[in-house]
Order: sequence, then C-alpha cells, then structure tokens
Amino acid sequence: MVESIAATSLLGHRPICGGNLTRDVSVKRKSLNTVRFPTTEFLGGGRIVVSLALPKSDKQDRFVFSSIKALAVELTREAHAYREEKLPNRDTKIDRGFDQRPDSWPPANRADKPSLRNPLLRHERMGCGWLGAIFEWEGVLIEDNPDLEKQAWLALSQEEGKPSPPAFILKRIEGMKNEQAISEVLCWSRDPAQLRRMANRKEEIYQSLQGGIYRFLSGSKEFVSVLMHYKIPMALVSTRPRKALESAIGEIGIEDTFSVIVAAEDVHRGKPDPEMFVYAAQLLNFIPERVIVFGNSNLTVEAAHEARMKCVAVASKHPVYELGAADLVVRRLDELSVVDLKNLADIEMTEFGSVEPEMELEVEKDYGSSSVDDNFW
Repeated sequence: MVESIAATSLLGHRPICGGNLTRDVSVKRKSLNTVRFPTTEFLGGGRIVVSLALPKSDKQDRFVFSSIKALAVELTREAHAYREEKLPNRDTKIDRGFDQRPDSWPPANRADKPSLRNPLLRHERMGCGWLGAIFEWEGVLIEDNPDLEKQAWLALSQEEGKPSPPAFILKRIEGMKNEQAISEVLCWSRDPAQLRRMANRKEEIYQSLQGGIYRFLSGSKEFVSVLMHYKIPMALVSTRPRKALESAIGEIGIEDTFSVIVAAEDVHRGKPDPEMFVYAAQLLNFIPERVIVFGNSNLTVEAAHEARMKCVAVASKHPVYELGAADLVVRRLDELSVVDLKNLADIEMTEFGSVEPEMELEVEKDYGSSSVDDNFW
C-alpha cells in the first residue's frame, strides 16, 4: 500500500531502498532491511517531506543472511550444471571423411585410443600402426606395358564398328573405369547393359594380349616385405575386375599381403576421382591424412591430394621431372625407408592446420643525419 501511495504521489517519487536488497529463493519475493518512502504533505503553500523507516532486528538479520546463503548455493549449482553441459562427450565418434575441416587437426587416430589398456599393443600401434599404405597395381608393384591397353581399345573399336580413338583420347582415359571411359569420353553408348558388355569384352581382349604373365617391378617386392615386417596395413586399388586382380595376386604369391582390395566393382569412377583411395582408407580404418598413396602418374597424384593424402610417385612410366607434383618421387620403391613414410604421414604440418602467419617487423633503417653545406642556400 505504501508503494502504491508513493507511486501515485504528486511528485512521482519511487520508493528509495536504503538497505540490502535480497531475494528469498524459497518463496520468490523481495525483502528489505530498511525502506524509506518520501511522502509529501501540503500545508498551506509549503510542503513537508517525511521519511518512514522500518527498524532492523536480529531476526531480520538472520533471515537476510540465510537468504543470501541460499542464493549463493543456487548460483553455484547453476554454474556447475553449465560446466557439465559444456564438457565434450568422450564417446563422440570423429568423422574420418576427407572433407573434414582443418581447424581440428590433429584428429584422433586408432593408434591414439586411450581405451587400449595393453601397453604392448599401444606401443606397437604407436610404432608404425598409425599409418597406412595404398598401392596401385600396374606400374607400381608389377611391370606395366601401356601399349597393351591401347591395343585393347583399338581392337574393341573395330569389333563394335566405332571410329578408332586418337592418341590424345587414349591418354585421357588412362586410369578410368571402362564404363566411365566408354560413356563419358568415347561416347559409344549410354545404355548400362551395353556399357557392361563392352567393358567386359575390353577386359577379355586385354587379358588375352597380356597372357597372364606378371613380374614384380624392381624393388617393389623388397619394399612390400619391409612394410609387412613392420606390420603397416596395406591396400591394393585398381580399375581391373576383382576376379582378374585376385588371379594375378595369386600368380605372384602375395595373397596375404593386402588387408583391403578395391576393384572396379567397388567404385563408380576411376582416376582422377579420389573415390578409390577414400574408400580404401575407410576400409583400413584410417583418416586420409595418415595414408600414403603409391602411384606412377600425375592422375594418381591429383586424386591423392584431392583426398588429402600424401603421394609417392614411382618413375616407371613417366620421367622424374614430370612427377614433380608428388610429395616424393623415386625410381624404385626400395629407395624408401620406414622413416620416410613416417615423415610423410606426420600431420603436424602447417598445410593441415590454420596457423597464423608470423608478423614481420620492419626495421627502420638509420640513414644518418644528412649534412647540408651552408653555402648551398
């Protein structure tokens, strides 16, 4: 009632609180120690300001102290609840896709799992188990004859009654799937059944020309043996059909070498699309930055870098100076060591993170005080 009187007074004064303002948490109301209300009374032509004060008592002091304590406890609980909501969830899985933003590097890897209670297993994975290797088949592990591929395409064009593809077209379709090359580059057909039939026929012609003879490229067998000794997971990718690829692997005796084999049936597109390499890295359970691709062409380098992988180019088909875009260029795989692979797979580098450039401070040059001859003027 006093508050309403003060609010509707002629001078429009609000209540002036002269004490500690507290809030009772239990009943949600305000309590005041001392409240003074300026009231105005008119006597003749003058006015008198009267202040009313509520006296303090020990009981009120104890009530105020308990209210402050309850408010502090409530604020403390809210602060702890806010902190618990902001804590990250340790069970959250990290996206291993190649389009992950670089501001979260280095991402977690299976070698960094804190759930590994066995120290020997953790030590083994921290040794070489945190990086993976993806190999191409022809021109990297085995000898490749690019003329056989061209002859197979020319023979298929004659059988189908199509014009013979020129040399620049044959160079353009290198590394592509047969269906992709026939439909997108050669433009012979768009029918899925016809594409499948011509792709299978082209592979039959190639296998007949090749004769089923496979030879290791110089240094490749020794290098693969070193990776197997250090238990580095390996994958094999190729645009050849799986049946022909598994038959060739069994022919040279490396059936148990590769943990993952990605063939033409597993992907939709070949190089320079990075689909083969990304899928192989997912099957190996590695992030792309911890995977090294071994190829022999600039198409492989382009696909690997687009997938955020490192690439080692083997100069078996092209000269060394044409493969300068690769991270490393070698003539033989046995020129590499495990230390080289660790340095390549190390993602503690500026290209995988947003590192702010250092500011260069300009040093003021002291040219000295130029003396002017008095006779000059």
